[in-house]
Amino acid sequence: MFELDARLAADTLVLAEWPLCQVLLMNDQRFPWLILVPRIVGLRDFHEVPADDKIQFQTEIDRASLSLQALTKAHKMNVAALGNMVPQLHVHVVGRFDGDDAWPAPVWGLGKAAPYPGTEAAQFIARFAEIDAKLYPEG
Repeated sequence: MFELDARLAADTLVLAEWPLCQVLLMNDQRFPWLILVPRIVGLRDFHEVPADDKIQFQTEIDRASLSLQALTKAHKMNVAALGNMVPQLHVHVVGRFDGDDAWPAPVWGLGKAAPYPGTEAAQFIARFAEIDAKLYPEG
């Protein structure tokens, strides 16, 4: 049975459940940052994604990128999978802006996360869902 890595669970909020991936929002308001985790037990690396799921995985990465960019108007979308700290396969989709807190360096390990205050995370999730539904009405 699929179980989200405890470190990912501690740092994120559930944003959506798509056909293959659990979509998470990094709880750091400094950056619009999604994490996609395929709900397949034991995955650690891209080459382990079953052949029947590879197209769906890429489709969901593209969907996250397009929906996040439409929501945030980010100047650049960074997509990466590292897995050094959390071996469970997961893909980061980060909206970047000229002059953001990390620009032009990567966001990894920069300072301390600034969690979304009050209802801001819920509002972000609702706005994302609305835009995603317009771009992908078939779900």
